Amino acid sequence: MYKRIVSPFLFLFDPESVHNFTFTVLKISYKFPLTKFIVSFLLSFENQKLEKQLFGLNFKNPVGVAAGLDKNAAHIKEFSSFGFGFVEVGTITPEPQIGNSKKRLFRLEKDNAIINRMGFNNEGLEKILPRLKDNYDVIIGGNIGKNKSTPNSKAKSDYLKCFKKLYDFIDYFVINVSSPNTPGLRKLQTPNFLKDLFKDLNIERSKRNKYKPILIKISPDLEKNKIDELLQIIEGCKIDGIVATNTTVNFPKLDSKSKNESGGLSGAPLQKKSNQIISYISKKTEGKLPIIGVGGILSAKDAIEKIKCGAHLVQLYTGIIYEGPVIAKKIKKKLLKEI
Repeated sequence: MYKRIVSPFLFLFDPESVHNFTFTVLKISYKFPLTKFIVSFLLSFENQKLEKQLFGLNFKNPVGVAAGLDKNAAHIKEFSSFGFGFVEVGTITPEPQIGNSKKRLFRLEKDNAIINRMGFNNEGLEKILPRLKDNYDVIIGGNIGKNKSTPNSKAKSDYLKCFKKLYDFIDYFVINVSSPNTPGLRKLQTPNFLKDLFKDLNIERSKRNKYKPILIKISPDLEKNKIDELLQIIEGCKIDGIVATNTTVNFPKLDSKSKNESGGLSGAPLQKKSNQIISYISKKTEGKLPIIGVGGILSAKDAIEKIKCGAHLVQLYTGIIYEGPVIAKKIKKKLLKEI
């Protein structure tokens, strides 16, 4: 029904506007028990065999929502009811910011892809924080970044502020230094900055009663020697895992109308590059470094291929937009047959 009726209608409208409208309607409708019952009836599918223990956390299944869909932690319960095993909120910055100028989100329907140049638009730490104090039945990750107005020389303070404030209310952290849509952010993927940042994050973590995993989200555009550098830092700084990968700015041949827009490309064209990086990291670390695989998952087959490449968990963004929320159920059913 989503592919035949819902998405053709939604795709008639501006992507960002329809995204905001859809989630507003969803939020309102979830106040009615009937909506929850219908969603649960259509999308509910769990099995104990799908549970995954990772980072000391118990994921009810390995299929998650990537950062970017729920920037402001406003729809965690809805995504949980869709059957996702974890939801990564954000990217969250200390101060609210409107992001880049619109229009900044583009569907590439012929390529099953999206180009975005959103720019960490979010309501800011203080407004998002109260929403995370609710009780949820799903693992919550916090993707954190720096404000656009913060110079790179002071970026560490932004990450630390988010880390300290969010610590008691999320299950794991993802350090985002790989988005192509905040000027200069990718320049933070350097040994000096990361070692300094991770040192301070570890000091702060050591002060807390409960251990929270820290991961780093990397760019798919990194050369292998840069990935090797990062892996050495991750091991040396006792970082818990890696999210591979963010969006790419190195576009392959595309066929859609908006193919020349600037920003980060996600969806099917990113799949091969993401898989190659996951496979490379898995082999270099002998499968010991936990990997969350993201990039180009539009079917159950795509998700299983990610896992075969070495991903321990998978995340979706573009696949949810093109295939609808039922994709989580499809992946889980296929995974169960593969176990």
